[in-house]
Amino acid sequence: MKETFAIPAVGAIIIKIVDGTEFILVQNRKKNNGDGMDGLLEIPAGKIREYENIFEALRREVWEETGLHLTSIKGEAESNFLDVEGNKTIMFSPYCVTQNLSGAYSIILSTFLCEAEGELLKQTNETENIRWVERDALKEIVDNSPESIFLMHVHALRKYLEQKN
Repeated sequence: MKETFAIPAVGAIIIKIVDGTEFILVQNRKKNNGDGMDGLLEIPAGKIREYENIFEALRREVWEETGLHLTSIKGEAESNFLDVEGNKTIMFSPYCVTQNLSGAYSIILSTFLCEAEGELLKQTNETENIRWVERDALKEIVDNSPESIFLMHVHALRKYLEQKN
């Protein structure tokens, strides 16, 4: 029997404050891959390429899905690189790690808290309705309609929104 492994992925809870009001970036999923999850609310996220630095993967995914450039990734400054005889590793501490235990494909998602700048795209080949949502409005969705959110993102959003009370 062929052994199958989980796919590493990254996600970004992107936060901005405008006139004292906190906003979080969300989008609607549009993968067109038949997984039945199109239309769900999600945060920017995606798979890490082979040997890609996790922070570069996060920057790439956010830019591809939103058009924004990350200006801050919480925990990046504390990351540590090691190179022993050409074998390189990185130590990092994401905000939240989520693993799906069933579903279309197996993912382990490392989510980071971020800030960004730039102009939002209207849509991409993977996302649509990219927008900033007030923190309290998003908390209401997470608390009352978690089924409307891509499941891999619910834990990180819930953790963030509950800690900010």
